[in-house]
Amino acid sequence: MRLYDTLKREVSELKPLDGDTFGFYACGPTVYGPAHIGNFRTFVVQDVFRRTLELGGTKTKHVRNLTDVDDKTIRDSQAAGQTLKDFTTGWTEKFHADCAALNCLEPHIEPGAVDHIPQQITMIEELIEKGHAYAAEDGSVYFKISSYPEYGKLSHLDERELDLGHTQNQRANDSDEYEKDSVADFVLWKARRDEDGANFWQSPWGEGRPGWHLECSAMIREYLGESFDLHSGGEDLVFPHHENEIAQSKCSCGGDFAAHWFHITHLLVEGKKMSKSLGNFYRLDDLLEKGATPAEVRFTLIGAHYRKQLNFTLDSIHAAREALGKLVKAERALAEAAGVDEAPSYEELIGLEDKGLFDNAWLGLNEDLNTQRAIGAMFGALRRAQNEPDPLVQWKGLHFILAALGIQLPVVEEEEALEVPEEVKVLAEERWAAKQSKDWAKSDELRDRLRDLGWMAKDGSDGYSLEKI
Repeated sequence: MRLYDTLKREVSELKPLDGDTFGFYACGPTVYGPAHIGNFRTFVVQDVFRRTLELGGTKTKHVRNLTDVDDKTIRDSQAAGQTLKDFTTGWTEKFHADCAALNCLEPHIEPGAVDHIPQQITMIEELIEKGHAYAAEDGSVYFKISSYPEYGKLSHLDERELDLGHTQNQRANDSDEYEKDSVADFVLWKARRDEDGANFWQSPWGEGRPGWHLECSAMIREYLGESFDLHSGGEDLVFPHHENEIAQSKCSCGGDFAAHWFHITHLLVEGKKMSKSLGNFYRLDDLLEKGATPAEVRFTLIGAHYRKQLNFTLDSIHAAREALGKLVKAERALAEAAGVDEAPSYEELIGLEDKGLFDNAWLGLNEDLNTQRAIGAMFGALRRAQNEPDPLVQWKGLHFILAALGIQLPVVEEEEALEVPEEVKVLAEERWAAKQSKDWAKSDELRDRLRDLGWMAKDGSDGYSLEKI
């Protein structure tokens, strides 16, 4: 498999450093509320990445952390009147439920920051001893950026942006949410403050808690060692989070740290940056309330190449529904031709050699995880697969690609004729006419009125159909 490397700025081949198991780390969620679809674009793409490795025959070790102590978790747990542990446990369970609904494989290891505070303290002690960190008068400890000349290489900061002499002993605001363009010494240990309440731990520098960046370095070291295969996250983590991880890890314990850096580009919603103020801030539950299914959401999230911005729209959910319907019909036809009725398991598909006409889709995934190419090639193969003399091979090839993409086909019952109320028919016709005349405001208004009545219009190239929701 070949994948773009953020550090090297080129597509390069992936191979396990130990020749056996590909170990990779993915920055997980901060568990203070439900994850949004921007978060899940990253997690779903990482899931496709892992599936592609595994189905190609490579063993993996997937580590994904949980940030269960930071400014937000402390602030919101106290506002909710809960202990930090109870508060974060509840949101962790919600995250796991959403991941399961979106058909994401569970990581092999999922460590939390609170359970690894001793490891973080040890790392800070090493950094101080080696001259890379210093304690402030209030008991906080900071990493000295000027002690690490390679700082800035991942995010490609040039000398004008990164004057290590000028930034020496300048400190970023020790909030976990400080400005992301701040090139300054960053906090490793935060001295206890009144607003922290009971959320503090003992350390050689006094009561306090670790800074946000440190947890990943400590847990990577614990579970993947000083040199490992790949580090992944959303593009917003390149600077300062991942830049800081590299600095504190290489300076404390040596090693090469990550051999490959894999970052996923943010999405837009209806052509704009996702924002609560714009009303386009979606969590999975929000989309389910609008009639979407988790399979449709997942299909939409992988519809564009991970290095390109995906424009997530409600219309794209409808397109996903139509695409999944076509896949169901094609799979049924192939299964009938092949004389099979039970889909192969994920484990049974690992290492499948003959993928039939679906080999081009597989090549797309292995060339920089091009999900867009893979999906297009999969549908192209479907148009020809039923005419091939080996339907069983084609059927298995289809399921192999579906497994790599993590697509679960919906179970479609035999359709019964629906009695459509006259009011619904009239609204549906008016909505279709408004859409054809590009009166989007009226079309959206009528769509919402249909939903209020429990119906959804499913658009196609030659008209629409109505579904009960």
